[in-house]
Amino acid sequence: MTATFQDIARRVIRTEAQALTLLEQGLNGAFDRAVDTILQAKGRVIVSGMGKSGHIARKIAATLASTGTPAHFVHPAEASHGDLGMMAQGDVALVLSNSGETPELADVIAYTRRFMIPLIGVASGVDSTLLRQSDVALVLPRAEEACGNGIVPTSSTTMTLALGDALAIALMEHRRFTPEHFRAFHPGGKLGAQLTKVRDLMHGPDDIPMVQEDTPMAEVLQVISRGRFGMTGVADAQGGLTGIITDGDVRRKIDGLLSHTAGEVMTRNPKTIRADALAEEGAAIMNRAQITSLFVSDGPGPALGVLHIHDCLRAGIG
Repeated sequence: MTATFQDIARRVIRTEAQALTLLEQGLNGAFDRAVDTILQAKGRVIVSGMGKSGHIARKIAATLASTGTPAHFVHPAEASHGDLGMMAQGDVALVLSNSGETPELADVIAYTRRFMIPLIGVASGVDSTLLRQSDVALVLPRAEEACGNGIVPTSSTTMTLALGDALAIALMEHRRFTPEHFRAFHPGGKLGAQLTKVRDLMHGPDDIPMVQEDTPMAEVLQVISRGRFGMTGVADAQGGLTGIITDGDVRRKIDGLLSHTAGEVMTRNPKTIRADALAEEGAAIMNRAQITSLFVSDGPGPALGVLHIHDCLRAGIG
């Protein structure tokens, strides 16, 4: 019976999953030494590989760089034509090759030996040139490639990628790399938006429309009209935030409105959010409460700012 496309897909995934299990079971002290070697480096991690290993090397370098370990990719063929100068003493070289005998890596390996640059090699050939020359040898287990005939790098590249991720996460957790650090390396895109803090988007104290509890409503309406938020905050005699008056409050109390003061019309205890909270949390609060603005406050006293739903939407949040 001819295998269906789904049968093939399941076989490939199953084969690669088995390879990852072998990789996990084969981890030993060499992994710890690789992490320690990178931690002790004063420079960058130079990641290199040829062909499919080169593609994996680029991804590993990007993951390291975005999680607190300075790194960049050096193409081994370009290295032989001048890019070896991108490596320097104080750096660490992380070199990938399934066989460990990739000829284009010869100059990279020789350069690390000449200038005493620590070399971490990743390969499946235990006695390969790469691993014999390495200061730290990370051995990939002999695992079946998912193509079935061993000619297409599949399981081997998956293991190499997973090993690179393992190094990056081990380093990240050791350095106590936080979401705030991650945002610094990802200011754009969805990840950056999700990690944006309220303080990054809020309007500051000078932009907050604010009246006193004893302010006549005729004056309150002028403050709301001049503002950009469709509301105003209400403060007590000490300047502490006590309430909010929105366009909705005005409409609901339109009869005899001008005979009242702000304190008589306001909604007490308005919803607030901390300045160091994620802006995404603020957007969620506004969506649930069906409101458009949140005062920013870290406790009793004057408000620190205002977060508007439009600010969140412009930042890709909400």
